[in-house]
Amino acid sequence: MKKLFSLFVLSTIITTTLFAQDKKALRIGIVGLTHTHVHGILGRPNHGDLQIVGIVETDKKLAQRYAAEHGFSMDIVYYSLDEMIAKAKPEAVAAFGSIYEHLKVVEKCAPLGIHVMVEKPLAVSMEHAKKMEALAKKNNIHLLTNYETSWYPSLHRTYELLKKDSIGNLSQIIVRDGHRGPKKIGVNEEFLVWLTDPVQNGGGAITDFGCYGANISTWMQNGKKPLTVTAVTQQFQPENNPHVDDEATIILTYEHSKTTIQASWNWPIGRKDMEVYGTTGVLFADNRNNVRMRIAQGYDWFKESTYKLDERTAPYNDPFSLFAAVIRNEIILPSYDLSSLENNMMVVEILDAARKSAKTGMTVKLK
Repeated sequence: MKKLFSLFVLSTIITTTLFAQDKKALRIGIVGLTHTHVHGILGRPNHGDLQIVGIVETDKKLAQRYAAEHGFSMDIVYYSLDEMIAKAKPEAVAAFGSIYEHLKVVEKCAPLGIHVMVEKPLAVSMEHAKKMEALAKKNNIHLLTNYETSWYPSLHRTYELLKKDSIGNLSQIIVRDGHRGPKKIGVNEEFLVWLTDPVQNGGGAITDFGCYGANISTWMQNGKKPLTVTAVTQQFQPENNPHVDDEATIILTYEHSKTTIQASWNWPIGRKDMEVYGTTGVLFADNRNNVRMRIAQGYDWFKESTYKLDERTAPYNDPFSLFAAVIRNEIILPSYDLSSLENNMMVVEILDAARKSAKTGMTVKLK
């Protein structure tokens, strides 16, 4: 019996190993190196699920700098997307240029059946977003959006506790994101140039960090569209951000709840945290790995539970693993998933309304 069991285990190991070897790595291209989130894919451990086959970057010095840092060959660097597609033949691309350039990437890749992942937000405007959505649907490609917070265990535990009715019916969400400002934290010049440009980025902090709260709220609200959007923007660092806002507060109202988004380039510390309130308690996602739940007792007392969370399991711990799994039909994203197209169309609609509200001083009603 022991011998048979040992043979069974050995057979299972061999089969699993052969399956892993047979699983073809996704051929992925990188479009642009100016967004410093690109280090997330360039410095990623080799899990065998991706093969970077080409990089598009017109700035040769920038490409050489990153080649030296990450060890890729300049032989896979191309100076146009057309050349990279023709020679490297990617199945998918990840865009790491300005937000304005996302549309051009989709316009080129979608008709060729090449899947696209962009960094948050999806687009600079609804005009761009609608064109991207139409191209993705017409050509049957996946078009995903990556947010850093999508991979936070704390965000997902908060969502699970809310859906389990742990704190009663949702009443309000408060999302806070940001840092001291791009220049103060020392982002590289190539990134700073377009991040503080109202056309290339679509705004300042309202775009850069306002999108996180819009994304999370849409997810937690099961895709409900806000009834109204009200926003106030300010500029506290004109010497560093002369052309864009660096402070934004956005309020979204729903039928029975609201969301407050505090997006700032003026926090004294970097932060990505949130509070979710229900009728009987509150959830605090303090950082990537820690959650507190307080259940109301009496007038101002509460019972607190704390959660110290491990990282999520693959492929839910990494944007590129998830991207590959979705393309390979190993995962079907739920409706209004954080990375999904429908969620991120809503995000852009909210941001468009927020910019309009901030400009006019009026609340915007969404149709």
